[in-house]
Amino acid sequence: MPIQTIREFLKLESSSGLLLMGSMVLALICANTPLSTIYDAFLDTHVAVHFGALVLAKPLLLWINDGLMAIFFLLVGLEVKREVLEGELSSLPQVVLPGIAAVGGMVIPALIYVWFNLNDPTTLKGWAIPAATDIAFALGVMALLGNRVPNALKLFLLTLAILDDLAAIVIIAFFYTNQLSITSLVLAALAVCALLVMNRFGVTRIAAYMCVGVFLWVCVLKSGVHATLAGVVLAFTIPLRAIDQHGNSPLKHLEHNLHPWVAFAILPLFAFVNAGISFSGMTLAAMLAPLPLGIAAGLFVGKQLGIVAFSWVGVKLKIAKLPQGISWREFHAMATLCGIGFTMSLFVSTLALDGVSEQVGAAARLGVLIGSLLSALSGYFLLRLTLRGKS
Repeated sequence: MPIQTIREFLKLESSSGLLLMGSMVLALICANTPLSTIYDAFLDTHVAVHFGALVLAKPLLLWINDGLMAIFFLLVGLEVKREVLEGELSSLPQVVLPGIAAVGGMVIPALIYVWFNLNDPTTLKGWAIPAATDIAFALGVMALLGNRVPNALKLFLLTLAILDDLAAIVIIAFFYTNQLSITSLVLAALAVCALLVMNRFGVTRIAAYMCVGVFLWVCVLKSGVHATLAGVVLAFTIPLRAIDQHGNSPLKHLEHNLHPWVAFAILPLFAFVNAGISFSGMTLAAMLAPLPLGIAAGLFVGKQLGIVAFSWVGVKLKIAKLPQGISWREFHAMATLCGIGFTMSLFVSTLALDGVSEQVGAAARLGVLIGSLLSALSGYFLLRLTLRGKS
């Protein structure tokens, strides 16, 4: 990946992270002031789309979570494909340590969550909530320290987060699906075949892929598999090395155009509609219940423990090595920032606890916010301390 491309990406993601923080604060203000009535009405706004006999009718909240987040996962899929074919995931030495760290950063938080919620089958389904990293938020915190943060550390965090996202896609596909519709799955499979044929025969018009992609999204939405996975599948079929009529790679062109919309519109909007938690009647006992405590501990303790421990073992066994010029103290500070689950953790919680009471959903969101906030503050001050004297 060219250095200039990396810098542009990191700058965009960092700015998005700061906007995410603002969206979270605004959501909390709306949910805990007289604005809560307007906020709730906004989330419950009924939106319906008709295509002949086909009717898609959902509250605005679900349109954002099922529809706009499919575009986010389309972008994730584009990034993963590009990184695997020609970027940081294209060679084994580059991916070994981030891969080991990603495994540790998912396994340990999940185990901590399970330990807290082992006696509750309902909340136990949320074991994957603390397993993800919000790259935009984490890079946003890093951005507060300016040029003192080594590029190697930023790049490692970026690679780790991409692997985290890839794992989250697999988890959603295998563990968070509803009762399946065979008819819808067959239609989705036909759409995928059409996309693969288009790729094979060198179709480079993005509009053609988008048209089939919308059909695929509708089929997946109706199939019981979560609709956001349609975005990932669509991304994997868009050509990277072909050249369109304007001399661009279709994948890189689409990725470049989607980044601002996802970073500055879709993710902040998702954060705004999902982070609004009312603290009315909230007690210390509620905050220390197994569900929010398991999520917060998984993010804040489990993430940094899993990433550092697994990476240390990998380095000691000489199957991986630390990025050049990075100390273990700096690595630990970076690992602490990985406990900022926020967007991805909120998204997984909406899937894992779908259909459960609003109180349970609010408790999960509270755990995500506490764990992410603790990780953000601790990671920032640890980085500030370890990077003291660097310019």
